[in-house]
Amino acid sequence: MTSKSPAVEASPAHADWQQVLREKGYRLTPQRELVLSAVDELGHATPDEVLEKVHEQAAAVNISTVYRTLELLEELGLVRHAHLSDRAPTYHSTRTPQHVHLVCRSCGAVLDADVEEFSAMTRALDANHGFEPDLGHLTVFGLCENCRPLVEERAK
Repeated sequence: MTSKSPAVEASPAHADWQQVLREKGYRLTPQRELVLSAVDELGHATPDEVLEKVHEQAAAVNISTVYRTLELLEELGLVRHAHLSDRAPTYHSTRTPQHVHLVCRSCGAVLDADVEEFSAMTRALDANHGFEPDLGHLTVFGLCENCRPLVEERAK
């Protein structure tokens, strides 16, 4: 899966992720650090992609550990998930600003759009329905600028 998200510095973990875990009564395990580092480094990643990255440093970690760790990290607010396909959820670090995912149905590219680009829609939903959307989970499917001309040409 291609990701054009803002560059995220590769780091062992969040500056304060260890503090967050301690405050909630969780141990600081190497597996948790590896999973969080993988998500940071990959930008947008499925659990299988996270596992593949983790295996570069620790072959003994299994997929159930990755799923449990991602679930915990999401509960703690260190990662978020979005559904960028009909398959497994995709995770990204909360260190990146909240964004809406734009997914190309042709090539699978994932682009990040600033939530401010959806301010008119957000205001309309609030005014018309009293509804406040969670834009961090929003995924918009369509065609990227590279695929649009190709698809339009095929349609002729």
